Amino acid sequence: MAIKVVEEVLSKIETLIQQDEFQHLETEKLEIKDLSSGEDWKELYRSICAFLNSQGGIVIIGILERDKKYRVTGFNPNLEDKLKEIPKYFTDELKNTLDLTEYVRVDLAEVREMMGKRVCILPVEKLPEDKKFVFYKGNAFQRKLTGDHRLTIDEVKRQQELRDEIISTRELGIVEGASLDTLDVDKLNEYIQRLNQGVKVETLKADIDSAQSFLERKKFLVSSKPTLLGMLVCGDHLYDFIEGRCQVDCFVVGPVQIAENKKVFKDNIIQLLEKCIGFVFNNIATGISSDRGGSTTFQYPERLIRETVNNALAHRDYTSSKFVNITIFPGKSIEVRNPGSFRAEQVLRLDKTVPIRRIIPIPRPHNPRLADVLKSFDRWEGKGWGMASLTNEALENRIDLPYYHLFSQEDIGLVIPAGKILDDESESWLKSFDGFIFKKTNGHELTIDQKTALAYFRKSELYNRDEKYTIALTPDNNHFSVINELKTWGLIQRIEGGDDLYPIYIIDRELLKTDFTNELRGIYGGAFDILGSDYKKTLNMVYHLNHYGLDQRSINAAQIGDYIFYSENKKIEDVKGYNDYKRKIRNIINGLTKKAYILKSEGGRPSYSINKNFSRTKSLFDSE
Repeated sequence: MAIKVVEEVLSKIETLIQQDEFQHLETEKLEIKDLSSGEDWKELYRSICAFLNSQGGIVIIGILERDKKYRVTGFNPNLEDKLKEIPKYFTDELKNTLDLTEYVRVDLAEVREMMGKRVCILPVEKLPEDKKFVFYKGNAFQRKLTGDHRLTIDEVKRQQELRDEIISTRELGIVEGASLDTLDVDKLNEYIQRLNQGVKVETLKADIDSAQSFLERKKFLVSSKPTLLGMLVCGDHLYDFIEGRCQVDCFVVGPVQIAENKKVFKDNIIQLLEKCIGFVFNNIATGISSDRGGSTTFQYPERLIRETVNNALAHRDYTSSKFVNITIFPGKSIEVRNPGSFRAEQVLRLDKTVPIRRIIPIPRPHNPRLADVLKSFDRWEGKGWGMASLTNEALENRIDLPYYHLFSQEDIGLVIPAGKILDDESESWLKSFDGFIFKKTNGHELTIDQKTALAYFRKSELYNRDEKYTIALTPDNNHFSVINELKTWGLIQRIEGGDDLYPIYIIDRELLKTDFTNELRGIYGGAFDILGSDYKKTLNMVYHLNHYGLDQRSINAAQIGDYIFYSENKKIEDVKGYNDYKRKIRNIINGLTKKAYILKSEGGRPSYSINKNFSRTKSLFDSE
């Protein structure tokens, strides 16, 4: 957390005290402590343990929060020695005492004047994934929202398995033929400058020899030899040593092929990241925003693009020399394809009545130290290595449903479609079932969040049928209340195949019904089979609305045309074509009404219904 944010918090607290008001200011990365009692110190240790095991954070010491009021109690300078001992209060799972001075940054602690007293600001860095979890008094804690939560035995065990895998990761492998002289001090200093944004943590280096201690500590060197990590960050003549591991091929696939449609980038990891992000932004711009000071607007959330490219480089499989591909389909989607695989426990494939292809959002830190390097790029950290961000952006209707192609065991493609989850087609689908949903919810109208979640579940099932793997939407994605409400109403149901931590849900089977051919054939007999495709679609939709619609008095030709159109199209792209299609459906309805396939209500608003007493001896093509 940048010092600027801390300054804003301190200023806010002072204002709240002066105005005798209260506002909760603690976050996932900010804790406020008093330390005027022994119990306060125990709470401090628990919070620091949680920060270490999570995303790091800042502790402000010397402020009391009680009964919805703040009071500056002050930091006692006589406690500085006790503060210096904090890094040694933690153990590993075997109760071995650890020295976490590198992460509990007492050396960077600041004492500031505030309302006539002093407060202390203590930064805590998050632990690398290969050092998690640490314990305080036999328990490991993790930061969730504004609280410190004790981790379960299963959570600790799962992290230990991940840590064992990480320890042998490729990013720390020695690069054959490389030496200390292969590292460039200017490139190293560029990284250090980024590292120092917000809080200075390291001095710039005069030459590569004087940087050796820092390089060893950051694992850029192991036994005085450059690692893959070190070469990626500050190596010279990179491609000669690591080939495609430092390469990204970027494409734009569109109707017009020009030279700019393809770029091949080969560079150190930070520069490679910048170039790839720049390429994507240059090819997804949609215009100029008047309400944002004339800034460029993009078809996808800017931070999601940054995180997606970041993740492609940070978490790819560096045992492979294959390069990353980024392909932009203008107005449609972005695909990022890179070497790697999901762990078996993350991939759920069920081939029963309902084909399920889901990716369980369990973070897998392929290269945790490289990920930390890239996160210094803009000091913004995503969670879940992109999956949580993808689901959140989709549920905020800023992108359509993202999905993965598993091309092989060592080749993953992530596709991020343009648009939104709750698009015109999804709205039309929900509207066509409004009577069914009304009964299920006992008359409660669905909220936007509930509609969006239902659309997410439905699209997931449709994508899964085409071997597209979607991210499992679970309570752990911070959508517990929405999922719980939909489950209570029976609009979604849990299926076997997941586990207690990551349950899998599918929507009610009725909500996926789209084909009523058997029912219509039972009513019309052979007179249905000889109809053309558009006539059958129209009867199918009338039957659908008769059974699932809410207002049976207002099933008109315009609505029927809309429902059929949106069942086949996400949105209106050609207004003339849309209007022509609506006119065609209206003519079909007139013909079906004339031949008594459907009935039109008399008086008031027109409404159409299936003629269940249709005479099978007649058809649309009988003469008058």
